[in-house]
Amino acid sequence: MSLVVQPQPDKRILARRDAIVADLVRLLGSDVVIADADGRRAFETDGLTAYRAMPLAVILPRSTEEVSKALRYCHENTVKVVARGAGTSLCGGALPSEDAIVIGVSRMNRVIEVDYENRIARLETGITNLGITAAVQPHGFFYAPDPSSQLACTLAGNIAMNSGGAHCLKYGVTTNNVLGVKMVLIDGTIIDIGGAYLDQPGYDLLALVVGSEGQFGIVTEATVRILRSAEAARPMLIGFASSEAAGQCVSAIIASGIIPVAIEFMDKPAIEVCEAFAKAGYPLNVEALLIVEVEGSAEEISELLGRIVAIARAHNPMVVRVSESEAQSAAIWKGRKSAFGAIGRISDYYCMDGTIPLGRLPDVLVSIGRICKEHGLKVANIFHAGDGNLHPLVLYNANNPDEVAKAEHCGAEILKLCVEVGGCLTGEHGVGVEKRDLMPVQFTPAELGLQMRIKTVFDPKWLLNPAKVFPLDGREAATAG
Repeated sequence: MSLVVQPQPDKRILARRDAIVADLVRLLGSDVVIADADGRRAFETDGLTAYRAMPLAVILPRSTEEVSKALRYCHENTVKVVARGAGTSLCGGALPSEDAIVIGVSRMNRVIEVDYENRIARLETGITNLGITAAVQPHGFFYAPDPSSQLACTLAGNIAMNSGGAHCLKYGVTTNNVLGVKMVLIDGTIIDIGGAYLDQPGYDLLALVVGSEGQFGIVTEATVRILRSAEAARPMLIGFASSEAAGQCVSAIIASGIIPVAIEFMDKPAIEVCEAFAKAGYPLNVEALLIVEVEGSAEEISELLGRIVAIARAHNPMVVRVSESEAQSAAIWKGRKSAFGAIGRISDYYCMDGTIPLGRLPDVLVSIGRICKEHGLKVANIFHAGDGNLHPLVLYNANNPDEVAKAEHCGAEILKLCVEVGGCLTGEHGVGVEKRDLMPVQFTPAELGLQMRIKTVFDPKWLLNPAKVFPLDGREAATAG
């Protein structure tokens, strides 16, 4: 049986569906509201495809004002709302319910303003992550966060989940790169938080919003930091006879004071699948592979790579290979960025997202292997090793209910392990429905109660992104007293 239990939809709302849809069409127009079954089915799930539900209706607004109208209506009529970017969430963060309206921002994808002198850009949040860099790259700039889904995922989803990516080791995650947002509250009020400057006066509400998983409002515009592109960058491959040795090498690199742009980890199952897919030139005779990238001038790159090679040699690598061309560098990253899709070609998988202290990496990898073996499942490890953000992919057959249950129990044990060793339940994917009922593993009742009371300030009726983040009995705890 699945670990994720969803509440029953509100039958009163379901009975009013035709009237609600008619109201929304009058309010916003038939080209904004999707009500037919085939149209709604495209929004019934997100990247956590094991769960799905047909939403009451779908709204694809073209402006902040239309979002405001939709939310005001939902607030006045007590209709639940699920905000959606591109639906790439791997934790069920954009999973709808039958009694909820989905509001997607994909049509709102304009570049509003770019200020190269002050290194900021203002954008509508339906723009893709990679689309931000594409807009500023001709002028020698880029947007730093780069999740693996960056070709498809939107800025809205990145803000909701505080996404990271391979290069967050040096440049930080979304919260380190967003300066301000325009957000629509559940009652339709439009507010601006932060802006084109570094330190806002008053409480740091921006830090609350980034990572709030659509629980506080819908972010329609954002001001982000853009950075000058480095002179050059070069990755290298370091292969080891064991995952433990690779983990020890990662710890040693960080302990040395070197901060590479990225340190990515793959174990043997992942290496083999990614190489078959991308033909990246990954060594197939190793048990674990690190992709380490540095950037800067030619002299700086040469010095840093030399120091990293010396550190790696102390851990008896089987392969040390530095990229010699842009084509080789592109191939190396193609393999890593395509990893989740490549694994998906051979098996269903349950992608975890826990974070651990770097010093615990070697023994945690051993424990992950043991946990999966005890459940009779295989695992492929692909993750951001530099900041301890793990992404074990638990392989299973989605058509076998027993294996689905095993995969979820296995994933829960892995996440509990992350907390036990001093880490946390999520690094960049968010909580969503996947980790919702594990929140008490990380937080005390008092800590959860405080978080839920903050949610209630923004959303008194708890209409925004229902049944996510907090245990299902959380609203009672939040509003008690």
